[in-house]
Amino acid sequence: MAIATINPATGQTEKTFEPHDAQEVERRIALADAATKAMRTTSFEERGAWMRAAADLLEAEADEVAVIMTTEMGKPLAQAKAEALKCVKGMRFYADHAEEFLADEPLADPSKVNASAAYAVYQPLGAVLAVMPWNYPLWQVVRFAAPALMAGNSGLLKHASNVPQSALYLGDLFTRGGFPEGAFSTLLIGSKEVAAVLQDSRVKAVTLTGSEPAGREVAANAGGQIKKAVLELGGSDPFIVMPSADLEKAVDVAVTARVQNNGQSCIAGKRFIVHADVYDRFAALFAEKLRALVVGDPMDAATQVGPLATESGRDDLAELVDDAVKHGATILAGGHAPDRPGWFYEPTLVADLHDGMRLVLEEAFGPVASLYRVTSREEARDIANQTTFGLSSAVWTTDADDEDFFINSIDAGAVFINGMTISYPELPFGGIKDSGFGRELAAAGIREFCNLKTVWKG
Repeated sequence: MAIATINPATGQTEKTFEPHDAQEVERRIALADAATKAMRTTSFEERGAWMRAAADLLEAEADEVAVIMTTEMGKPLAQAKAEALKCVKGMRFYADHAEEFLADEPLADPSKVNASAAYAVYQPLGAVLAVMPWNYPLWQVVRFAAPALMAGNSGLLKHASNVPQSALYLGDLFTRGGFPEGAFSTLLIGSKEVAAVLQDSRVKAVTLTGSEPAGREVAANAGGQIKKAVLELGGSDPFIVMPSADLEKAVDVAVTARVQNNGQSCIAGKRFIVHADVYDRFAALFAEKLRALVVGDPMDAATQVGPLATESGRDDLAELVDDAVKHGATILAGGHAPDRPGWFYEPTLVADLHDGMRLVLEEAFGPVASLYRVTSREEARDIANQTTFGLSSAVWTTDADDEDFFINSIDAGAVFINGMTISYPELPFGGIKDSGFGRELAAAGIREFCNLKTVWKG
């Protein structure tokens, strides 16, 4: 893919960029290595001041950055600004809490190990390569960058090739805030160049958010060199609705969960598993609200759903729906790409799904919801766990026994009860199975790229 901004609302190329050549990539890796060495001598207070300054810059420029994100990947403008401000919150969170999260951990009774003192310390690994996707052009990056920089690491960003302006903005933001040159920089390179960067001895670890195939490739590369990796991959999250649920609220949240970011969110509810006692009412309300959504120009304040970010993504989504219909699925809302310029797809609700349909097991990365009828919580659990993914999940119930059952039995990195999955700086985030490994955010996220070193004193 060329490195270019192609407006998904029109299909027109707005701006193209020359990739960095080998010499420029080498220069940036060398700067990242030097910056890490320099930051090891700085304090949390100093790094916190730089992080807060960068957050202040982003907050002041949120409107401008939102336009860039909307132009590059099509999310509604209000959602783009909200993403920028979420990054500000995340940056300030780590500026405030990094020292606490990485405090030395003393052994309560060092005499048990024949020592006068014994403790563990967290120390930065060095330069970390971040391979990031286009769907949240700022937040996906910042939720790695903020903790990594506050820990004393440096970051090299290989962003998706369709969001180069977002990538370049991030590449300058932290330096403008005061971090040493090279502490965080963007590599304008294609996916084929990632392996060589990761194999450089000065790059100590890698984090990737993206597709399962990309994750497998990067993990194999990192594993071959015994380098730390964190992977946040795809998801096909279950959204379970039991008879005791507040049905109208569940429907409202279901709509938001499925179409936010134009349906392009790995942690969004995608498979809606509804108990037979409330299925008909839920299905009718869900379809009605999906049909009422305003699809259009993401720069228009009235728009609720914009285009898919890429033409291939729109086509892949349409193929999943068409395959399901071919094998007997029922379309309750949407089901087509509208006849207009750009890469739009109608908010869609698909029912009567069964084994043999691609949509049952594959991730629908767009505004398409799969609907299942179940007669028990055990059946709901089985459908929830039937895919290879295990990122997050949501359960709607006011029954305490149901809550305990699903918390203990759903194979996922998170369970949200009576709410929509959201990534919060305060909570660890990540998945299991083919959704990846490792955690981002909270204390767990900042510790991922640290050496937990044991210190023993006789």
